[in-house]
Amino acid sequence: MARALLIVDVQNDFTEGGALGVEGGAAVARGITRLLRSEPDYEVVVASRDWHDAEGTNGGHFALDGAPDFVVTWPVHCVAGTSGADYHPALDTTLVDVHVRKGMGVPAYSMFEGVTDDGSTVEALLDRLGIDEVDVVGIATHYCVRASALDALGTGRRVRVLEGLVAGVAPESSRAALAELRAAGAVTGD
Repeated sequence: MARALLIVDVQNDFTEGGALGVEGGAAVARGITRLLRSEPDYEVVVASRDWHDAEGTNGGHFALDGAPDFVVTWPVHCVAGTSGADYHPALDTTLVDVHVRKGMGVPAYSMFEGVTDDGSTVEALLDRLGIDEVDVVGIATHYCVRASALDALGTGRRVRVLEGLVAGVAPESSRAALAELRAAGAVTGD
């Protein structure tokens, strides 16, 4: 069995003080670094980032002409090349093998909607490496973590969401997302 770690959107704009900051985001960044330093048996470590265009609405993703609804439209966040789009400094990116950018001009929640630096999809990368199991961690539980885990399941892989290494906007929606993932076949826990 070959296993990968998928790190979803541990970026400054999604952690405390960011445009869409989630409480506990910095702790998730620190926890992922601890995990990577103590558990070197991942075949590959893949990290995604929102990487939105500076101009326009990014396909209706940014609410530029009114208040965001926080379902389909959002405040401006994770603009390519800004500090908000950078990984949180507590995440040791020297331990990441592959970087994925998503949401370049369009809404994107799952890391499977993004591309690697060489233009590959995450699914193609995992297929090429023979990865059949993934652990999923990151931010936010009920948005991008949920979408990435569901897409990983959709590719036929075994999925485990490490609950201690995810952070969500609200406890209720995070619990609902984890329940949905379990119902879809994922394992949750620590």
